Parts: sequence; C-alpha cells; structure tokens
Amino acid sequence: MSKVYLVGAGPGDPDLITCKGRKLLQQADAVLYDYLANPALLDLAPAHAERIYVGKKKSVHAFSQEEICAMMIERVRQGLNVVRLKGGDPFIFGRGGEEAEALAEAGVAFEIVPGVTSPLGIAAYTGVPLTHREHTKVVTFVTGHDAAAIDWTKIGNTETLVIFMGITCFDEIARQLIVNGRPAETPAMAVRWGTRPDQHTVAGTLGSLPALIHQHDLKPPATIIIGEVVGLREKLNWFERLPLFGQRIVVTRARGQAEALSAKLRTLGAEAIEAPTIEILPALDYEPLDRAIAELGSYDWLIFTSANGVRFFLERLDRSAVDLRALRARICAIGPATRAAVEALHLKVDVMGKDYVAEGLLAAFAAHDLTGQRILLPRAAVARDLVPVELARRGAQVDVVEAYRTAAPDRAFDLAEKPDWITFTSSSTVQNFVAMAGAEALAGVKVASIGPITSATARNLGIEVTAEANVYTTEGLIEAILHAS
Repeated sequence: MSKVYLVGAGPGDPDLITCKGRKLLQQADAVLYDYLANPALLDLAPAHAERIYVGKKKSVHAFSQEEICAMMIERVRQGLNVVRLKGGDPFIFGRGGEEAEALAEAGVAFEIVPGVTSPLGIAAYTGVPLTHREHTKVVTFVTGHDAAAIDWTKIGNTETLVIFMGITCFDEIARQLIVNGRPAETPAMAVRWGTRPDQHTVAGTLGSLPALIHQHDLKPPATIIIGEVVGLREKLNWFERLPLFGQRIVVTRARGQAEALSAKLRTLGAEAIEAPTIEILPALDYEPLDRAIAELGSYDWLIFTSANGVRFFLERLDRSAVDLRALRARICAIGPATRAAVEALHLKVDVMGKDYVAEGLLAAFAAHDLTGQRILLPRAAVARDLVPVELARRGAQVDVVEAYRTAAPDRAFDLAEKPDWITFTSSSTVQNFVAMAGAEALAGVKVASIGPITSATARNLGIEVTAEANVYTTEGLIEAILHAS
C-alpha cells in the first residue's frame, strides 16, 4: 500500500539521516524536499523518482503549505510512495504536525520518521552540550520568527535557551531578554548551516551577540543558543578543528566511483563537491575480449591496470561459457585499488609494482622471463602503450583488448562558485575538464594531482599543480592536500 512518509532529513550533514529515512528514500517514487534538506540526500532516491523542491526558505516559498499537502495527497492516491523530506525533525518547528493532520483528514496512510533536530546537531558539532550536570538541567526550544508573540518573561531565564528562526530579529530578542533579567554577560552563540562543512559560528555574550551577527552578516538559516554551556565550546569544539574544515574540494572522478574519495574528504571536515569530468562506459566492440576469455586457459599472465578493467572483465566472463576455473595465469595489478578489486574475487595477485604507474608495473616484471609468455591485458580503449610495447620487447606475446572506454560527460562544467581545491585522478579527468570548462576556469583554485603522469598532463594544458601525491592513490592524494593546506 502506498504511503506518505514525513522524514526528518537531519540538521545538514547527510550522514546524520536515520537508517529508516535512508531506506525510505531508496524506495521512493516521489520526494518533496525542503530548502533545509541537504540536496545530497536526493541521490539516494531511485532514478525514476520524481524530485520536487517545495522551498520553505524564509519569505520565499516555492509552494504554499496547502499546495504541498495537495501534492502529497494526489501522488499517494496515484499509488506512489511519497517521501516528504524535511530539514531537522518533522515535529520540531517543521510544520510536520500540520502536514500529518492534512493527510489524516484526507484518509491517506502516512508515517512519521524522526530526524536529528538542528539544535542537537549544532550542539554536537560545536562542542556545546545543551545539558550538563554542572551548568544546566533545563533546555527550552522557542521559535523566534515572531518575537513579539513570545512571553520572554516566562522563558527568558531558562538555563539553556535555543532559539530557532530568530537571527533576523535577534536585536529585539536580546533586548527583551536583558530587560527581563537575563544578564548581558550570559554566553551566547549563533550558528549558520550547523553540521555542514560551511558551518559558521559566531560566539559572544547575550549583550555582544547582536552586533557580532551584523558584523559577520550572518543570515538564515541559523540557530541561537544562550546559556552557560556555550562557555564549553572552546574545550569541546572538535568539528571546526578538523584539518580540512571549511575547504570546498571538487572530486572529478566518475559518478559511482567518487564516493570513496568524497567520504574520506568529509571525515576531514571538507565539503566534497562531486563534479565528474569522466564517464566509464562499456566497450564499443566486445568481440576481442570475448575471444580472449574463450581462450582464457592459454594465457600465462593476466594484467589489470585499473579496478574498472577488473569489473568489466568479470562482467564479460559472466556472460561467457567459462568461469574463473579456466584461469591458470598469474595475475598482475598496477596498484592497491586494482589489487583489492582482484582480491574481492578471492584471487591472489602475484605481482604489483612499488610505484602505481606503468613504469612501476614494468619494474615489477624485471625478475620474470617473459620469453614466449602469453599475456592478456584488458584495459581502457585509450591508454598509454608503454606496458604492452615494453613487454613485447622482452619477448612476450601481448593481447591488448578493450574492456571499457572513457568519455567526457555530456554537460557543461560550472565553477561559478570557486572551490578551494580541485582533484584530478587521471590524465583523462584533466583533459576532459579543460575541454568542458577551459584551463582558465581554475584561476585561483588549488590543484591536486594523483601522480606525475596526471601532473604532466595538467601542466601541458597550462594548469599549475599545487600538490602531487607521493603515493599514487586517493589516500596519497588526500595526504598531499593535507600537507599543502
């Protein structure tokens, strides 16, 4: 039976959505999402799912509340599963109660999926516990968008006061609190985009915070916390001390392969912006690879120069009349990521170079007599010919077959908002970027390269490389960024 799910998206960090919320997004037919819901969460929904931005930004509503409820009701009656993705928690100043009432009155099935409300996320990511045995036992949440409607004499002296939607009228709120007896020296802070890499925290006192908000030009969405617990921030603030906090880093790897690098950057505090400059596509003609697989038992060596080569080789093997039992060849992998892809098949890698480039692979073969040896090299359609040419010179018979191809995505590349860094993990990512956006688009942007071959390509195209990995892996790339930051 179709349903509407009112799902809390959490405070901003997409990893803070609940497991249930994530699962429901993966099963959704339609997603109606708010301004405060991180857009990265939309990638969890299936490709067929309708994605509808319903706004709710202060004073800018894409749809009225009545229209949003009507859209949910209409879609669920069409037999669709609808996720209403709301920033924070649906029932904490999220108008989830109103939406649930409308669904109930329409006789529509619904569920409420709680989320991490923004004050809880902000507390965790700024090092300000909302409760503390030595400081406070009472927390009050209040909405500040209509300050005149709040009786500040009743709540103003609560030990920890959390104000939602009060940033634009905090001058008057602070005045009311002080007039009604709250000391001006009370620690206070305002936090914009809490839990995200662009989290902006302004801390002071109740008396000084209004001027600080204006000085820093702090705009919604922001939350204000007032109380003695704010004084713990300097001791407990872990998030803003992460080594890449606030850095905006573009990941140009292919979609579906960027997440591993992006996730590592996020754990270091960076905002990872996935902007693929390369697509991994099937080969145009699989006859040569299929023919080689049919003769798999005749090869002495099987060389993989990328994890993609392993993946596409295996896909064609699965379509063939043979399986891994036909493999008698020793296996060579160019680097650790490729080795991991081979080992995932419960196969052992016999040879791997110390340097994870073609030259390192060739050096690893120095101790092996290749005279008369038959070698299969499934790889990208366009690649350096150094390996097959050199192995043939050493007496081997090398069959180079296309396992996949790469292409530039069919879209424009926009760097209107300049990042701090852009990462390149292959020569193709550099070449495609320049074709899509031009080298001049990187003016003022630091460039990180995964290794010397990629760096040489960048320099030949007029791009200055700021940092180059010493170990030619994504981990090495991150280390290079850390060292240069």
